Amino acid sequence: MTLRLYDTRAAQLRDFVPLDPENITMYVCGPTVQSGPHIGHVRAALSFDLLRRWLTYRYGRVTFVRNVTDIDDKVLQNATDAEPWWALAYRMEQEFTAAYAAVGILPPTYEPRATASIPQMQELIARLIERGHAYPAPDGSGDVYFDVHSWPSYGSLTNQSVDAMEAAVDADPRGKRAPQDFALWKGAKAGEPDDATWQSPWGPGRPGWHIECSAMAKRYLGSAFDIHGGGLDLRFPHHENELAQSTAAGDGFAQYWLHNGLITVNGQKMSKSLGNFTLASAVLAVHDPVVVRYALAAAHYRSSLDLSDSSYAEAEAALGRIRSFLQRAERAAERNAVRRAERTSAGASDSGVSTDDTIEYIPLIPEAFADAMDDDLGVPQALAVLHERVRSGNQALDEGDDAAAERALIEVRAMVGVLGLDDAPAAGRDAATASALDALVQTMISQRAQARADKDWATADRIRDAIASAGITLEDTPAGTHWSIE
Repeated sequence: MTLRLYDTRAAQLRDFVPLDPENITMYVCGPTVQSGPHIGHVRAALSFDLLRRWLTYRYGRVTFVRNVTDIDDKVLQNATDAEPWWALAYRMEQEFTAAYAAVGILPPTYEPRATASIPQMQELIARLIERGHAYPAPDGSGDVYFDVHSWPSYGSLTNQSVDAMEAAVDADPRGKRAPQDFALWKGAKAGEPDDATWQSPWGPGRPGWHIECSAMAKRYLGSAFDIHGGGLDLRFPHHENELAQSTAAGDGFAQYWLHNGLITVNGQKMSKSLGNFTLASAVLAVHDPVVVRYALAAAHYRSSLDLSDSSYAEAEAALGRIRSFLQRAERAAERNAVRRAERTSAGASDSGVSTDDTIEYIPLIPEAFADAMDDDLGVPQALAVLHERVRSGNQALDEGDDAAAERALIEVRAMVGVLGLDDAPAAGRDAATASALDALVQTMISQRAQARADKDWATADRIRDAIASAGITLEDTPAGTHWSIE
């Protein structure tokens, strides 16, 4: 099946045809680091982490750029005398990085900060002025604006007419030709710190928000690249303005536009401005990071997601089933390997080994899983395939068909790997705690085994019940007793 993605600009599914199949190029709008990440930021980053992982599986190489907006009105507003804007930005950037890493979001190929690309932004602004699509404010403020009426396709990303749009609110309207014109460069204002100002041909100042991403995308990916992504709330004005200024400057820019749905709270989007957000750190403090990843990924990336305690409970139960199967199947695979080694050492030829003990060649990823992922990153449908393989694998184990279980194990491992459910830190216990728990459970298992050997069934049952009451499952096998957390 051909990979198909929903292109927001075209408002339809499109076959994905990369500019260079040997190197897929993606730019995703990263955080504005005026404060710490809420869980909606993590959901957005995870959506494109899943896409990146699938593109890597399909094509091999993906150049992935996610920026950091470290100079912005909100960053300056949240700074204090004790913590300058650049120190605040760096501290918040670290919080975002930690939250992303906790849930297994891969680091980008490049993660440029806006403040490191000021010359490229000024170059792009100069090109727009030269082409007649931007102008310095006549009031001498040092502001430079994009002239939206000079670019006929302005509004094409969100299918709006210019006159129906709201006025841009990031500059003094007295210096603009039209209310919708937006700032490319902001002249220095009284009261702003000197170190938040750069020299430019239009006077000292700093870049507008939208020009930052256009300049960084071109710098790191070239004038045209495959995919531009971000949250649905960025379509307008941010992405609309990016598209206009880049194409007006003569760049091909993004070939596909993808937007993830938002996390909602009582029907409203989760946002810092509305004050209805849940910090990522608060969620990760009480939930296994892999559970958080699963809960955020379980809904289609374009859908709205209303998170609740039940979302995490369902994710934890689903992951428990996967982990339990992997543990059981890996032990079965070890037994299979021992049997094959014993037969080989006994001189058995390949033709003499029963097909019950061998595994024919199979694709790592089941076709149904690949079809789901190729259909606009259908992770919910892909998870259904994953759980079907877990069920069939468990059935094979119950029936003693180790070879079939091992085939299921190979597929489940591959699917879990593509979804990144094996990359986030494993469940909420550090190594020391896990080691201590294992020692306690193994002691109880030994006591139970001794009681059974002594035919002291009452004691054996009492130990078994005590273990079960703690949420621990025992599995008795010819190779010994194994335990797992339900």
